Amino acid sequence: MNFFSAVLKSYAKHKQCVILIQLLQQSYRSPELESQLEEPWLRAYNDNKFFLIVGLLYHREKHTSALTVVDRDHISLILQECYACPYMGHMSEDRTKERVASTARWPKSEQEWSEYINTCERCQKANRKHGKKYGLLQHIEERKHPWETINMDWVTGLFQGGKENYNACLIIVDRFSKIMRCLP
Repeated sequence: MNFFSAVLKSYAKHKQCVILIQLLQQSYRSPELESQLEEPWLRAYNDNKFFLIVGLLYHREKHTSALTVVDRDHISLILQECYACPYMGHMSEDRTKERVASTARWPKSEQEWSEYINTCERCQKANRKHGKKYGLLQHIEERKHPWETINMDWVTGLFQGGKENYNACLIIVDRFSKIMRCLP
């Protein structure tokens, strides 16, 4: 069963979708059916935001139309495809919002995609604010004589050379005179 067939089948299990489809298929307004619609479905229906294409319920928002989904599995699949699949690359919340909004709609969708993005395990691990804290910066006083204060760093991954076949070098720089010493 393809995705659209599954979405169409899921409408039968959702009371608001059944009522909405009945209203859209009728050529006249039905106050008794409309009274059964709940918010936000009723408001969107009154604003003419819903329409049917081949039995599928679409939601019109400004210049885009998005498929209406109600099944939790379909919602999870859409969130994963629009945010976490390899070619989407875990984009920002705004980009994901645009992508999801042009693909599908469901009640409280904005709340859900925001929560989905903010609880993404991969993003939490990679996010700076959750990573290791940096040390506090401390001011180094300028010295008045050579070799009072030095900076050191390793250069690694060099080609092996010399009698001992060294492949790394310790660089020592005097902060006063800027003289550099290299130790293999």
